[in-house]
Amino acid sequence: MNKLVAAVALPLALLIAAGPAAQAAGRDEHINFPIADVLGNPEFKAKLPAGVRYYFGSQKAKVSRRLGETNTNKKTSSFHKSDKTACEWAMLSALIAIGEDARGRGGNAVVGIKSNYKDVETSSNDTYVCGAGGIMAGVALKGTVAVVR
Repeated sequence: MNKLVAAVALPLALLIAAGPAAQAAGRDEHINFPIADVLGNPEFKAKLPAGVRYYFGSQKAKVSRRLGETNTNKKTSSFHKSDKTACEWAMLSALIAIGEDARGRGGNAVVGIKSNYKDVETSSNDTYVCGAGGIMAGVALKGTVAVVR
């Protein structure tokens, strides 16, 4: 009987002790952050594909040719990072991916960019959606590769 109690009590005690940490690891909060904080960061700007412009939501662009849809879903570690920091790195990775796709197709822009986190589209000229968790943060974007004047 004592072995049975010990076999049940120890895992239960560990589960209770890990409660807040386990909840943080399982967290998936959808947070809006400013696009300008990523595009305006000089360190990030230097990493974006040269010559590619990004137009979010309903921002106007003089499109001369559309070259098809692009999308990406990028994740980064959020371990020991604030949600904002982790989300900005995930956003940078997403922008690099769609920018490289645009250049690879002969485009110089991505227009109509929307957040598409967990297949929920959110269109904004000013913010993007990031899924922030205890160990990962993710940004999903979709848009149209284009040639703009």
